[in-house]
Amino acid sequence: MQYLYVRIVKARGLAPSEGPYVRVRTSSHYVKSKPASYRPNEPNDSPEWNQVFALSCNKTDASTATLEISVWDPPSDSFLGGVCFDLSDVPVRDPPDSPLAPQWYRLEGGAADQIPGRVSGDIQLSVWIGTQSDDAFAEAWISDAPYVAHTRSKVYQSPKLWYLRVTVIEAQDLSIAPNLPPLTAPEVRVKVQLGFQSGRTRRGSMNHHSLSFHWNEDLLFVAGEPLEDSMILLVEDRTCKEPALLGHIVIPLTSIEQRIDERHVPAKWFSLEGGGAGPGPGPGGGASYCGRVHLRLCLEGGYHVLDEAAHVCSDFRPTAKQLWKPPIGILELGILGARGLLPMKTKGPGKGSTDAYCVAKYGKKWVRTRTVTDSLDPRWNEQYTWQVYDPCTVLTIGVFDNWRMFADVAEDKPDCRIGKVRIRVSTLESNRIYTNSYPLLVLTRTGLKKMGEIELAVRFACPSLLPDTCSVYGQPLLPRMHYLRPLGVAQQEALRGAATKMVAQWLARSEPPLGHEVVRYMLDADSHAWSMRKSKANWFRIVAVLAWAVGLAKWLDDIRRWRNPVTTVLLHVLYLVLVWYPDLVVPTGFLYVVLIGIWYYRFRPKIPAGMDTRLSQSEAVDPDELDEEFDTMPSSKPAEVIRVRYDRLRMLAARVQTVLGDFATQGERVQALVSWRDPRATKLFIGVCLIITIILYTVPPKMVAVALGFYFLRHPMFRDPMPPASLNFFRRLPSLSDRLM
Repeated sequence: MQYLYVRIVKARGLAPSEGPYVRVRTSSHYVKSKPASYRPNEPNDSPEWNQVFALSCNKTDASTATLEISVWDPPSDSFLGGVCFDLSDVPVRDPPDSPLAPQWYRLEGGAADQIPGRVSGDIQLSVWIGTQSDDAFAEAWISDAPYVAHTRSKVYQSPKLWYLRVTVIEAQDLSIAPNLPPLTAPEVRVKVQLGFQSGRTRRGSMNHHSLSFHWNEDLLFVAGEPLEDSMILLVEDRTCKEPALLGHIVIPLTSIEQRIDERHVPAKWFSLEGGGAGPGPGPGGGASYCGRVHLRLCLEGGYHVLDEAAHVCSDFRPTAKQLWKPPIGILELGILGARGLLPMKTKGPGKGSTDAYCVAKYGKKWVRTRTVTDSLDPRWNEQYTWQVYDPCTVLTIGVFDNWRMFADVAEDKPDCRIGKVRIRVSTLESNRIYTNSYPLLVLTRTGLKKMGEIELAVRFACPSLLPDTCSVYGQPLLPRMHYLRPLGVAQQEALRGAATKMVAQWLARSEPPLGHEVVRYMLDADSHAWSMRKSKANWFRIVAVLAWAVGLAKWLDDIRRWRNPVTTVLLHVLYLVLVWYPDLVVPTGFLYVVLIGIWYYRFRPKIPAGMDTRLSQSEAVDPDELDEEFDTMPSSKPAEVIRVRYDRLRMLAARVQTVLGDFATQGERVQALVSWRDPRATKLFIGVCLIITIILYTVPPKMVAVALGFYFLRHPMFRDPMPPASLNFFRRLPSLSDRLM
């Protein structure tokens, strides 16, 4: 994207003035510089500005327009002189060319020109045409993003996150409250706090001989670098209604050992302090000995700390850099622009505007484009790259409307989401450039809304296909520690929520900050909230997965019914060949898979897929279901609405309950074949199995296979329309459903 750069350096020979300023005017832009400054021990006719302006332009404007630069005296707003340029004569700078040297130009047209023998002065400046890759772009006042503080393009890095494992083993010498009721064991628990995170152990088992309490329980937390926080451990007696503090310790994270594998970390004894001092480790507790606790502490570097939803994860590397493998390629993203954006704010009566910027996230690297103000068709034309360590990862691009750029808006005013796009790297062919437009869709309480389109260019540059990229597909998805000491699903989701919050807090401290709402939207922090729409979408996904099996069953049924006699006869011949030459069964099956894959090659996706509204069940969703999806937790709706939704949920759960019961019934019938739950059925089944055994021992296997195959493919004129005897026998087997209350 082309910009007209104007660098105003200084002037000389001007009439004495206090802080003159410079006006820069083109056919489409008008800007003013900051007041000039003077160096010490310099004459007051040599002001300095040292300011750069970047004015957006295109080739048609550059060939016909002019540039006017004038100097003005602020007290009387009098004209001190100016200079004019024809933009068709302005040089074009293409990096890595060196910066254009500023030159002195005579100021003409001022009041001093009317006095014989005196000139208006000279101004030192440079003018050139370049792009946003120019060195001066970062420091320039940009015409399409004038509010510099919150509109610059930036690159961010997520914090380095660790799992903190706290193993609470036992505690000794605790000051338990006396005079407990008979047969009442004290309920002692250990509570661990790390920042906004907290966890509590279960009730400890008491050893009456040594008067110690044992837990041997792991608590996991998320810690971020720099490791400036401290872990607070509280030992509480919760026997009574009001918990009593038995002691506490404060352990800095910098003193905790780090490990990158499953090696054993020795446990240590820590002395408790401040028993009975209250809920915190303040100085009021004193330094008296209150017992000791046995802990095993370590910072786990062999895990990958998930901060994204697992199905859209962009990185699977462990925390410890020593365990990283070399990258397999480069992901290049060009954020070209957007078109047809909806107005997100009001600017004047009857006029809407949008101040859009993009955020892209892959791995630990976040990028933010500059904000293009007051444009429904913004053009960014910015390019970014990432190193790819695993192709089975997802790149996320989101578009937002900037509210923090206005000084008169409160700081907690969130940026509005316009939409986002996800691109899975494994769907990109190597070294091929994809340039496509993707719809920006947002699901609101009123329904699905199309906010516009975003144009992206993406390429996965992979130098070597077979040695590196293909070998990744045979490696575990997650680091080794996830399989040696796996984390539970519920535990991992709780840790992901803490990691998301820590990433949001870290990026909010940058300048310009990435808002908390932006980070949560990019990381899908609310993806596990209940939604009737998502339940329907997942159900139809399951149906689509089973569709191939249904299609195969229909094809076999057509073969059995001789709908196409030629195909059925050919299948008879193929079946006879495979029966007589059983060694060909396995290679023939794999050959058919190869042929199917080649057949579907022409139906392969031509572009990386974006959001699918039909798959998401968001095109025709019930308004009440949307209102329920966006409801808070706990609900803020009146009791009548909650009752209707609860009844609807009960109806859905009843269907699920019926399906689960049917699955259980079929499994119990299979068990009933040999469990003698129905003695007659079991006798019949054993007798039939004995007959089949004798037949298989006496008759050649090929003859049995031919007989069964021809019986299965027999002509409909030899079929009985009633269900076969084997199916009738299976349906009559007993299940445990009659024992349910």
